Order: sequence, then structure tokens, then C-alpha cells
Amino acid sequence: MRKFNIRKVLDGLTAGSSSASQQQQQQQQQQHQPGSREPEIQETLQSEHFQLCKTVRHGFPYQPSALAFDPVQKILAVGTQTGALRLFGRPGVECYCQHDSGAAVIQLQFLINEGALVSVLADDTLHLWNLRQKRPAILHSLKFCRERVTFCHLPFQSKWLYVGTERGNIHIVNVESFSLSGYVIMWNKAIELSSKAHPGPIVHISDNPMDEGKLLIGFESGTVALWDLKSKKADYRYTYDEAIHSVAWHHEGKQFICSHSDGTLTIWNVRSPAKPVQTITPHGKQLKDGKKPEPCKPILKVEYKTTRSGEPFIILSGGLSYDTVGRRPCLTVMHGKSTAVLEMDYSIVDFLTLCETPYPNDFQEPYAVVVLLEKDLVLIDLAQNGYPIFENPYPLTIHESPVTCCEYFADCPVDLIPALYSVGARQKRQGYSKKEWPINGGNWGLGAQSYPEIIITGHADGSVKFWDASAITLQVLYKLKTSKVFEKSKNKDDRPNTDIVDEDPYAIQIISWCPESRMLCIAGVSAHVIIYRFSKQEVITEVIPMLEVRLLYEINDLESPESEQPPPLSTPVGGSNPQPIPPQSHPSTSSSSSDGLRDNVPCLKVKNSPLKQSPGYQTELVIQLVWVGGEPPQQITSLAINSSYGLVVFGNCNGIAMVDYLQKAVLLNLGTIELYGSNDPYRREPRSPRKSRQPSGAGLCDISEGTVVPEDRCKSPTSGSSSPHNSDDEQKMNNFIEKVKTKSRKFSKMVAIDIAKMSRKLSLPTDLKPDLDVKDNSFSRSRSSSVTSIDKESREAISALHFGETFTRKADSSPCPCLWVGTTLGTVLVIALNLPPGGEQRLLQPVIVSPSGTILRLKGGILRMAFLDCTGCLMPPAYEPWKEHNVPEEKEEKEKLKKRRPVSVSPSSSQEISENQYAVICSEKQAKVISLPTQNCAYKQNITETSFVLRGDIVTLSNSICLACFCANGHIMTFSLPSLRPLLDVYYLPLTNMRIARTFCFTNNGQALYLVSPTEIQRLTYSQETCENLQEMLGELFTPVETPEAPNRGFFKGLFGGGAQSLDREELFGESSSGKASRSLAQHIPGPGGIEGVKGAASGVVGELARARLALDERGQKLGDLEERTAAMLSSADSFSKHAHEMMLKYKDKKWYQF
Repeated sequence: MRKFNIRKVLDGLTAGSSSASQQQQQQQQQQHQPGSREPEIQETLQSEHFQLCKTVRHGFPYQPSALAFDPVQKILAVGTQTGALRLFGRPGVECYCQHDSGAAVIQLQFLINEGALVSVLADDTLHLWNLRQKRPAILHSLKFCRERVTFCHLPFQSKWLYVGTERGNIHIVNVESFSLSGYVIMWNKAIELSSKAHPGPIVHISDNPMDEGKLLIGFESGTVALWDLKSKKADYRYTYDEAIHSVAWHHEGKQFICSHSDGTLTIWNVRSPAKPVQTITPHGKQLKDGKKPEPCKPILKVEYKTTRSGEPFIILSGGLSYDTVGRRPCLTVMHGKSTAVLEMDYSIVDFLTLCETPYPNDFQEPYAVVVLLEKDLVLIDLAQNGYPIFENPYPLTIHESPVTCCEYFADCPVDLIPALYSVGARQKRQGYSKKEWPINGGNWGLGAQSYPEIIITGHADGSVKFWDASAITLQVLYKLKTSKVFEKSKNKDDRPNTDIVDEDPYAIQIISWCPESRMLCIAGVSAHVIIYRFSKQEVITEVIPMLEVRLLYEINDLESPESEQPPPLSTPVGGSNPQPIPPQSHPSTSSSSSDGLRDNVPCLKVKNSPLKQSPGYQTELVIQLVWVGGEPPQQITSLAINSSYGLVVFGNCNGIAMVDYLQKAVLLNLGTIELYGSNDPYRREPRSPRKSRQPSGAGLCDISEGTVVPEDRCKSPTSGSSSPHNSDDEQKMNNFIEKVKTKSRKFSKMVAIDIAKMSRKLSLPTDLKPDLDVKDNSFSRSRSSSVTSIDKESREAISALHFGETFTRKADSSPCPCLWVGTTLGTVLVIALNLPPGGEQRLLQPVIVSPSGTILRLKGGILRMAFLDCTGCLMPPAYEPWKEHNVPEEKEEKEKLKKRRPVSVSPSSSQEISENQYAVICSEKQAKVISLPTQNCAYKQNITETSFVLRGDIVTLSNSICLACFCANGHIMTFSLPSLRPLLDVYYLPLTNMRIARTFCFTNNGQALYLVSPTEIQRLTYSQETCENLQEMLGELFTPVETPEAPNRGFFKGLFGGGAQSLDREELFGESSSGKASRSLAQHIPGPGGIEGVKGAASGVVGELARARLALDERGQKLGDLEERTAAMLSSADSFSKHAHEMMLKYKDKKWYQF
């Protein structure tokens, strides 16, 4: 495990002196200002509450390269091309280790039932891992200096490891001390003396199952030698024209089978080396006239397994004929006369047959085959007809479709996981093996964490997966396919070229989820937003409700013939009709404008046939941004949903749109510049003379609703013209619109199109630049790396959205519902929400939305916002508790009468009017705590000068709250709230790719995660308490298990020979007989796991007792043996003395010549 150099930060002392002094100055200033006192809030979090460490890694091992299985411990090991090791026991027992060198793992060998594993790496090192501790560690390493290692073999219950090399030699390593024996098998002694060519690297080593003294050595060129270890010479040599890939013994030791590069298998009798007994081409076309079958692809591996009551199994990978182009990789199972060809989804890396016995000289009784594929792990049941697969209980399907975004929720409502599990259980596939998963070694840890945790992953194919992540495990709960609401094009040619992206048009970019109300909202790559409601009932939706939004950046001012006419109508939500949209709301949009430019068309086509929606998440509303004047809509950069208000809001680099999903109406549709009104801090010069605008073109950023008067565009389009209670706001709005009109300016078509194209490229996640440390803005999703003034101005994207109940203006005396909007230029704007009463009225009266004029500024794009009450407690946004939506009509009516508008769960509703609040705002560069309603900056912290923050979250920990940040330079930092004292600053990992930036997230209780590879999630903790409890929570890989009894030799075999011959390897390979090995051949490196191994082995109460019991048993056994041996020696000594005494008496009086 990597040791972190944790730079703990003393409270406020080691913080940047500048920020500390700034804080002091601000506090002093505020104390001197009459009437603006900041009450002192007691903060409980200190730096000792924080520590950073990795907890677990979930998912499929990325780029797997090796496989091993311990048949007694029932543990599976997988090695990867990046030097990682993943160990799997029973579901929930998993472990991840990493070789420091990062070299590929080429082979793994368990010391069966010993709790140890040997790994062989591509850099010619061997490592011995101790698995008798919760975090395995390396005990010894051996680095070969002069030869490349190609194959290793460790016989069962032996401590001598055979190491084959590229030069064709075999060296022998003592696994206990990791030292080389002086015994070496040289290639030129093993092959025919007459053969002039080098036989190639060693591709196989194994001992005869019935005679440990005979070693079968396979050379790549096709030569196989049976080496007698005692006489140090080859007994037999077998030659074949084709290269060998693998060799396997029959358990009786009289036959072996080889797989070759031409797709053939050769079976040889040990005592007849002249030619193979049988040659099989499993996939070759048998030609007439006795000719050889056509050559096939190489058979990469073969296994030969016997059964007591039937034919043996021959299992192989590869060997397909060359004319099967495009055929998927196959595993072939030959059993008697039947041959089953099992197609796999990905190419086969390796496979192993799981057998009942660990002894190679007994009937093997195979029961399953574990197949390691490039991107999956499959287990095949050999005992059932048709060879069904086992249902995989490990969370290995994270990458089923590439992960595009990730969210993590700790401490969720307790009923959520059972609810998601119950709807997800119906999605399970049928046809799996009836048997239990056979890899079931190890023991679970003692779960100290009891709170529910959920991870949500969004994928490239538009699917969203919910995972139960409680207590450092991971299990898929439910999968939602968001693409179901769209028409799929049959082939590429049919597809309308409205797609923003060529591939994955449904890819999920942002997920907004309210765990309490179970409302889910997603934003996709094709500028679409879908709102989902959770239901346990199945429903059939006749017409999918949808809205189209025309969100643009002043492009309707382009000089085109259509600019004189009103824009085409698309979605009838406007006017004063407050009803939800009628069923015939699927618009017949015009696909192009009069000059041939694509206009008012969404990127995806919503299905117009009835949609059957299973229990789980069901579509409530689909919102799509449309093309404008030949330009595709810009991708959505931020998204928020609030179940209490019934609103969803989203923004991109053109502007912001708010939708009332209960009334299915667009409430707000503004360009970013329009949000500022007259308070725009940027000088945005007109680029060209303005054309007089027609009154019909309703503003800069039309929703497609025809003629709505400008004043009403910032309110609900359903609100009508009279709102007497809001006349001041109306006046302000009129002034505001006028100012917007005078400040607005126009671009030429070329500039607009260039900018749109440029921003589109930059906003796609795949196009984000990796050179992060050079340029800050190249990483910001929404900002272009170009620094032209036009680009800077026009591309101010909405980067953060937060609903809350707080003070919107300085003069406010009480909090009210509002939306805080953050942009990539560091501006925070506040929009006030006027909500109708609950019940019937909520569906009939409009929601009135009005910008408040409040503007706050920070350095860097805004990432996250939150509100604290006067005691410094977090005020979560209001929510409506979940209830079943699809209930019969009468019940629903009763419910509506009871239902009132839910109050905010924040303490603010019960507060006295005089009590203030705090807004916490985190940007890419700094964090500020703003006192409300005064809007004074209470605290400020410059997080980073040279880098920028990628992710900032306001989270709870130890009954308090803090701000957690992950920077592009690899630092993880936490700050207290509200005073923003630095509490933790650790260099964790440099940002190596966009995937980490897109998926890193913090959550409550000191948990965080990110996608460490395309297939794996890495979880970590920044909580001292979790770090301390981690050892208890981790599962145990090694459990004390008795080794099965060896097979009986039988009376006749014992009498006449023919049973398994044992070999004293110690006598052969030990230093006394074979001498010392050359020192320059390999270098021994002691592992760090030596002392750690002892520590680790002594951790975990259960493990400790089990180990103590095992040690006592072993000790007792040894003592018992010793006692028996001592007793035997005593009795033999006694009898010897008796005999000696008798002899003495017998011959005492005899003379020497009388003998």
C-alpha cells in the first residue's frame, strides 16, 4: 500500500500567511463596522480528524494478463499488464495489490493452502506475496539479471520452484528463502545432441504426476524432453514440426497432450517418443483422400482432465479455422464424442479448470472452468448439460458500457437500497447455473460502518446504474436505460445528421438525484434532459411528455431572411393556458429554415408510440435543446432538480433554462448576459451595427413559444400579464429588459458559427486537453483555451446551480425559495422563486421567476454552493418525501387534500427573522463564506494559485461539516466551515487523464471515489476514524483449511510399484549436493512485507484467534510428534542397553580364543 506523506495542517497556523492575515483583517473590519457582527461559531473539526488512505478497488481488473486458483483455499488471483494483483474469495471478499515496478504480470502460482502466492513479472522478477494478512505484502523478490523468465512451475506441496527462461534453461528457486539452487538444467543437455538449432524459449514445465523425479520440459520450437532429475539426463525426447503453446498431463502419468500453432493437438505416450499416438484438429475441416486437414489458428492452451465415471475432458482455447472471419473467440470443451464450442464476448486471456482435488496424480473430477477474458470473468459449469455459466456475484460490470460520469451518496435514507434492489431484482437474466458460486474462500470483515451508501454511474450507452456501496462492498442494485424514450435509427444512413456526436448520442454527462424524494434527472450529450420519477407500479405511457427549448446566444440576430418573420412554433406551452401539455404535443418541427439551415430540430427523436415502463424509474418529462439557424445546441454544463419546488434547471455556454416539471412548462430561458441585466461587470462591445429587432422575435434566447412579450419572458409563460403583488419587480424587469436591449450586440454569422463549433469541441469530454499544469482553463469544461476577447465574453457558461431557501437581496427580512447560479467567469447570480401554494393550486397557478439583481464575484469558475444556518449547520435544499405516484384516482384525491407544500427541511423555517445565514461558495481558485442577508464576505480562502480545483464538495464528517477539494495538481484538501481553516492538504495523485477529473467525487462521512481505470472504481477515505477501522472492515483471504488426504496408492501398486514416486528434492537441489548458484545470475531483494507481514498477520480479532488456534494445533501436533519420537528413542535406547548387558554377561567369562 502506498504510504502518503501526510502534511497535517495545524489549525490555521501553517495556512498561507496571506489568507490567514486576510481573514484577520476581514474579521477586524467586520467587528469595527457597526451592526455587522459575525457571531462566533464553535467548530469541532480539527486536523487530527483527517487522514487519507485508499480503502478498496472495485470492478474488473484492467488489462488482465494472468490467472491462478488455489483449489483448497478457493481463492482466485488475477494479474494485469500494469502490475496489479486482484484476489477474489467469496462475494464481498476482494483485495487489490500493486507491484511497485508496474511491469506486467506474466504468471501467477499459488503455494496451495499455504496462504502465499508467487508472481512472475515481465521485468524478470519473481515475488512472494504473503496472503495471511488482510493487506498482502511481498516477503521476498528475486531479480534475474542475465536471462528472461518465460515460464514457472511449482509442484503441489513442494518448496522448489522451476523457472524456465528464454534461453531454454531451467533454474530452481527455494520458495522459502527465495534463493537459487546450484542445480540447473541447460538447454543443450535437454535436447538431442545432434540437433544444431536452438529449441527456443521454455513454454512449459511440469513433473510427471506419478513420478516427481521426471520433469517434462516443452520448448517453443516443438521439442519436448522428459528429464530425469536424479540422473541429470533426458530419458525421452519428443519432436513435432509445429511450435508448442502448452502441454498437459493425463493424471496417470503415461500420456500427455500438446497444443500447437497450426491448430492441432498431439497426444503422446511417454514411452513412445517416435510419434504421437493421436493427432486431432478440433476445428479443422477433414479433407478426403486422407490428406492433412487445413491449418487453423493456434491452440493457445489445452487442459486434460479425467473423471472416475466417464470420458476425460479436453478443454482448449483458440484453434478456430482461418475462414471464420469475424467469429467471436471460443472455448472448446471436448468430452467423449461431444464437442461444445462456447462463444465468448471478448478475447480469452487465460482459463483454468477447477477440479475437486489438488493432487495431480488422482482423478481430477473437473466441475467448472474459469475463463479470464479481456473485459470479463466467466465461470462455466461443466456438470450441467449445455454448460451454463454461473451468475457472477462480483461487481465486474462497471464498464459494460464506458463510464462517463459518477456520483456518490453516503448516509442515504435507509429504505432506498431495499427499494432499488426490489425493482432491480426483476431485471436479472435467466438461464444461469443452479449451483453456488464455487470461488468462496476467505472471510468477510467486521463491518464497522453501518450507514447506507449508493454510487450512481452514468454510461456512454445512456444507461444509469445504481450500486449498493455500503461497508466497502459493491453490488449492482438497478439499471435504467435512458435511451428507451428515443427512436433508434436502424442503420447509419437513416440517421438524421442532427447528432452533436457521431457515436454514443445518449451518453450521460450529468446526474442530479434527490435521494429523499427519489427524483432523478440526467443530462445527456445530445443536449437532452430527462426527469424520472420512482414507482413500484408498472405503467404504460401513451405519450411521452416532452418540451423543446430554444436556448441560444444572440443568433436570432443573424442576417437571414427568416429574421423578419416570427420563429416557427414548436411546443405549445405558452400563452395563458396553464394546463399541462396536451397529448398531441409531439411537435412537427420544421427541419430547416428557408435558407436551408437546420432550425428548431432536436438532436434525438422521442418515440411517439406507447411506452411500457417497468417498476423503477419512469420518464416524467423529456426536455431537448433544439438547433438554431444551422447551429447545434450546446452541451449542458450544469443541472439541478428540486422535488419540493417541482423545478428542474440547466445551463450551458449560451444560457440557462428553468422548467416546471409538474406543469410541463418552461419558466425561464435567458442568455447568460441577460442574467446580469444592467449589472454586467464585463465590457461587451457591440461587434457590428444592430438591426432593429421585430417585436415578434421574443428576446435573445427564445423558447419556441411564439410571441411572448419581453417582460413575461423572465416569468412563467403561463403567468398572464397581471401579477399585482409583484409590480415593483415588474418595473425592475422592464428597466432590466430595456438595458439588456441597449447593451446587446450582434455577431456576424461566421463568428457565431466558429464560436459555436469551437465551444462544442471544447465542451465534449473527450476533447479536453491533458496538459493541465500548463494551462488552467484548458481543463475547465466550459471555457475555451483560446483567449480572444470575443471568446471570453461569449462563452460564459453556467457551471453551478443550487436551490435553497435563503435571503435573495440585502434588504430581505426573511428567507424565500431561490436559485443560485454560478458561471465559469466566477459570478454568482441569484434568482428569486415565487411558488404557488401546494395541492391543486400548485398545478394551476404559475411559478413566478425573477432575477434578484444580487451578484457576487470569485476568482475562477464556480463549482459548488451551499447554505449554513446561523449555528454553522448545513441547510440542505427542501425536498418532498417520496410517495407512490401511480395510485388509484380516489386515493390520489384524498392525498391531495392532505398534501401541503412541503416546508424546507432546513432549520431556517423555524428561525427568527433576525438570524442570519451563510452561503458557502467554492470556485476553481478560492472559497468564500458570505454572510446573508448583508452579503459581506465573512471568510475567504485562496485554495490554489498555480493549479485549479476540479471538484469541491461541502460534506458532513464527525457531526460537523467541511469543504473537501481535489486539485488538478493532485492535492486533496479540506477546510473547516464556516471559517475555512485548512485542515488537510495531501498530495494524492497527479491528474493523469480526463477520466479522473470527470469522475472524482467526495461524499459524507469522509468517503470519496474516482474511476482509476476504464473498468475500476477506486474508493478512498479522508477520515481518521475510517482509516483506523479499515483493518477490521477488510475481509480475510486466508482461512485455516485442512489439506485433503492424498489418494491411496492401493495394495498392489504399493507392492509392485507403479504408484506415485516421491522425490527428495532437498537432497537434489540443496546446497550440499548441488552447490551454490552463480551470484550474477539473480539478485535477492527482501520484501517490505517481512515485518509488515507479522503485523498484518496479527490483525483482526477473528483472524487472530483462528491463527492462534492453528498455531496451537500445529505446535501441539509437532509436540505430539516429538513426544512420540522421544518415547520411541527412549524405548530403543532401553532395549539397546538390555541387549548390551545380556551380551556382556554372555561373554564376560570367555577368553578371546573361545569366541
